[in-house]
Amino acid sequence: MSDYSSHRRKALDAFRHHALDEVDSTNQACLQLARSGDPGLIWITAERQTGGRGRRGRPWSSDRGNLYASLLLIEPAPLEHVASLPLAVALAVHDAIRAVLPLDAPPLEIKWPNDVLIGRAKTSGILLESERTPDGRQAIVIGIGINIVAKPSDTPYATACLSQHGAAVDPSQLFAHLFATMAEALALWDQGRGISKIIDRWRQHACGIGEKITVNLPDRSISGIFSGIDDKGLLLLDRGSLGTMPIAAGDVFFEPDGPRKE
Repeated sequence: MSDYSSHRRKALDAFRHHALDEVDSTNQACLQLARSGDPGLIWITAERQTGGRGRRGRPWSSDRGNLYASLLLIEPAPLEHVASLPLAVALAVHDAIRAVLPLDAPPLEIKWPNDVLIGRAKTSGILLESERTPDGRQAIVIGIGINIVAKPSDTPYATACLSQHGAAVDPSQLFAHLFATMAEALALWDQGRGISKIIDRWRQHACGIGEKITVNLPDRSISGIFSGIDDKGLLLLDRGSLGTMPIAAGDVFFEPDGPRKE
């Protein structure tokens, strides 16, 4: 076995996996493990969720046939570096989906910060939740839902599922890819020390650089040109005479008549 293969095997062996048939939320199951003292690096997957949720408390459709997975991390990085973690997670999801999509599928891209799109339609959702455990440890749960055979229709954006683009894969097969790509992405991220490498790779798959976008913030919506991300992973919004505005969090929507990236 080569040194690379040995290192990769060791990295994968650090993670555990607990598969469930049904659960209210895989994120919630991970948080319960954290509260009970679990050391982390454990995946929880479920065939179905009864209370799946997305960002800002939105419900996440969780019928059978799609992938629902959450990973528990304990003290994954100093707090000042945690903000870059979603970029690494997005790369892991992107690479897992890339592994099962046919080569002639529409473009597979990442919309800031961590939505993975097929042909500009959202095919996955990622929700990171953080909590301080009773014994003082910082727990972070990475929740991931990937549309394999079904997709929601009541959304303000286009959605896609893998099967409509020729991917013949079941949740367990897709999770096997995600298990590996996440270990690799987290190793590259290296508790935040590898953020520059993550950002370089993220930019290679970025959706919409140079296009007009609208960013919905909690209190307002602002528009401008998406100029990429800075060295910390913040979105850069070019507002013309108003200058370039860095944005740490928000929902991004592309303008239908905006210029397309070459």
